[in-house]
Amino acid sequence: MSKSLYKTLNVSENASADEIKKAYRKLARQYHPDINKTPEAEAKFKEINAAYEILSDEKKKKEYDTYGDSMFNGQNFSDFSRGFGSQSDLNDILNSIFGRSGGFNRSSRTRSSGGFGGFDSFFGGGMGGNSGFGGFGGEDIDLDIKATTSIPLKTALLGGTIQLNLNNSTFELKIPQGVTSGTKLRAKGKGRKLQGMQGDAIIEIKIAPMEGFEIDGLNLIQDVEVPLKYMLFGGTCEIETLAKKVSIKIPQNMQNGKKMRLPEMGFRDLKSGKKGDIILRVNAKLPDSTKFSKELRELLQKELPQY
Repeated sequence: MSKSLYKTLNVSENASADEIKKAYRKLARQYHPDINKTPEAEAKFKEINAAYEILSDEKKKKEYDTYGDSMFNGQNFSDFSRGFGSQSDLNDILNSIFGRSGGFNRSSRTRSSGGFGGFDSFFGGGMGGNSGFGGFGGEDIDLDIKATTSIPLKTALLGGTIQLNLNNSTFELKIPQGVTSGTKLRAKGKGRKLQGMQGDAIIEIKIAPMEGFEIDGLNLIQDVEVPLKYMLFGGTCEIETLAKKVSIKIPQNMQNGKKMRLPEMGFRDLKSGKKGDIILRVNAKLPDSTKFSKELRELLQKELPQY
C-alpha cells in the first residue's frame, strides 16, 4: 500500500513523532515563502504543512496508515495537493476526508500578516498550537462564523455547487461527491471582518429528505414502479435513478418489494474511496383498467385468480 505522506516529509513509515516533527521543521524552514522565493516554494510548503497536520495527529495518522493513498483517490500526496489552487481549497477537501477526526487548523483566527504568516512568528516561538494550513502566530480573535444548510439528495450523491447567502454575501460553495449529513465545509473569506482581516464560514451540511429514497450507510435505497406486464412476464425496462438512467432485467413473476442492486452507484466514502450501491425496491405500476377494451376487461375478470 502506497503511503506518500511519509515521503513528503522524508521520513520512514516507522518514524517516531519526534522524528516527524524534526523533519517537518527542517523542511518548513527550507520552503517557507518568506525566505524561499522560488516559484515552487509556496506549493511545496503547503504540501509539507498538510502532511504534518495529518501525521502529527494520532487519530488522522491511524486512518491514513489504514487506507494509505487511497484516501487521495490513489494519487501520491504531492500530485493530489497540487491539484488545489490554494491552502484553503486543499484544507476543504482534507476536512471532508478527515472531518470526523477533528477539523484541520487554519485561518479561524486573525493574524498579524496574511498568507502563511511571518517566518519569525512561525519559528520564533516554537511550533505553537496552530500548525494548520492558514498561518502561524497572531492574535486570538475568532472571526469564523458557523451556519447550517440543506442540500438536495442528488447533490450529496454526485457533488456539485450550491449558492449561499450568508453574512451579507452571496457565494457558491463546492460540494464534494459523497458528503453526508454533518459534514462541515469551509468557505474562505466569508466570515466576520476586523481591521482588514476576515474569517471563514464553516458550513454544516444537512441532506434534505426526498420521498421515495432512503440512505443506508453508503447505499441509497430507491422505490421504483415498473409496468405490471414486466412483473408478470419479465423483460427489460429503463429506470431513472438519481445517478443516471439504467436498464434493468425484470424476472418473470417478480413480487412487489423485491430489491435489485446496482453496484457502486451509491455514496462515495470520502476516506477510503469505496462506493456503495443503489438498491431499487421494485413495485408494480397498475394500469388504468378503465382504458382497457371491453373484451380485455371481461377476459381478465374471468381468468385472473381470486387470490
